[in-house]
Amino acid sequence: MAQEPQDEQDIKYETDPEGAENAAPKKAGFGKSESEVVADLKEKLAVALKEKQEYLDKWQRGAAEFQNARKRDAEDNDRFRKYAAENLVSELLPVLESFNMAFSNKEVWDKVDKNWRTGVEYIANQLKGVLESNGLKELNPIGEKFDPMLHEAVEFEEVADEPKNQTVTAVIHKGYAFYDRVLKAPKVKVAETRTGTDQTQTDAEKEKTA
Repeated sequence: MAQEPQDEQDIKYETDPEGAENAAPKKAGFGKSESEVVADLKEKLAVALKEKQEYLDKWQRGAAEFQNARKRDAEDNDRFRKYAAENLVSELLPVLESFNMAFSNKEVWDKVDKNWRTGVEYIANQLKGVLESNGLKELNPIGEKFDPMLHEAVEFEEVADEPKNQTVTAVIHKGYAFYDRVLKAPKVKVAETRTGTDQTQTDAEKEKTA
């Protein structure tokens, strides 16, 4: 049986062994060795990982900034709602003080018709409750250290006990705050201890006026 003729390349391989080597497909990497190919891949992987980390860092920073912005917005909204009623409370505070002034005159107030007095006291307490539910607080600093930023000293009381120096001993007129803001400083009496020099000067002043 006659053999089929070999193709031209097969014939070349038989007559020229180097032709077969030259005709073989080249290695991956366009002629680079295997170690060089691996090194290139490692370098590309390192670059890809670096870029991935940069993108991740940017995303995390953006997400953190977004969360912080949302938190600030929420705090601003809470603060706005909290202090929105401040002007109204400030305007109604003199009305509450007028009630308190009327009640403080016991001699006159007790002579008022009982039913009428009960009704007025109920209205005053109702007003006070509404104001307190909206942030109003009475300031009663008796026993506290005198603070000129929070209290108004209108009287001074001499005391011998050093620990009581510069403490509030009495409230002459009530003070009020709206949450953490002072609307009206309480007028107070403040304790003072005098040094020996101060006492000598006081005695000398008394002798001059005697």
